[in-house]
Amino acid sequence: MAPTVAVAIPAHNEAAYIGACIRSLQESAALASIPIEIVVALNRCTDRTQAIAQQLGARCVNEDKKCIAAVRNAAVRATSAPYVVTIDADSQARPGTVAAVVRNLRRGKFIGGGSAITPERLSLGIVCSLAVVAPYVVRRGVSAGMFWFERPTFDAIGGFDETLLSAEDLDFGVRLKRHGQTLGLRYGTIWKDGIVTSCRKFDKFGDWYLVRNPRLVRDLVKGNSRSAADGFYYDVER
Repeated sequence: MAPTVAVAIPAHNEAAYIGACIRSLQESAALASIPIEIVVALNRCTDRTQAIAQQLGARCVNEDKKCIAAVRNAAVRATSAPYVVTIDADSQARPGTVAAVVRNLRRGKFIGGGSAITPERLSLGIVCSLAVVAPYVVRRGVSAGMFWFERPTFDAIGGFDETLLSAEDLDFGVRLKRHGQTLGLRYGTIWKDGIVTSCRKFDKFGDWYLVRNPRLVRDLVKGNSRSAADGFYYDVER
């Protein structure tokens, strides 16, 4: 049976997380009896990410650019299913996630959308850090975390913007929403069946790091600071 949903996962040395991510998606799809394909875009991996992904039935492609937007695009463009989900390797689907994606897209009311994001743990520092980031997200009027859309929609808006070094997800959400408005379709958010994501950035830098570094948050959201992107994303040891 041809897959209904494709899942595109960017991965840079994600051996510690990729297995749980893939298994959560497979279990969610199995509960809904929805066939899926999983594509992992390997970005300069030197660990067992590829071996683990392939052992679990995922297909792997390579994209070595130091640009997360390019890695996301490579994963999506290697898919073949009509519905597409993008999720980070350190996140996990809930049991109802895949069913919610298909249900929303089949309704014909949504261009696609994002999801609620639940951190794997909470602390006062994490809550305050999320409060620092929240205004930038609210201002754009989109949810992120996990995007879901039809493949022709991805092609129509040109995928993720590869001129951006960070915040490519927020930019994608904004353009997805605008494209939907031209077609009379809404931007949706999967709430109850959203994703759970790791707190590895907080584990690495500290729960209060973003509160203490508001300029870094501004630079990351702008998306054009190589030093900010490298220091927080690309050059972080995993």
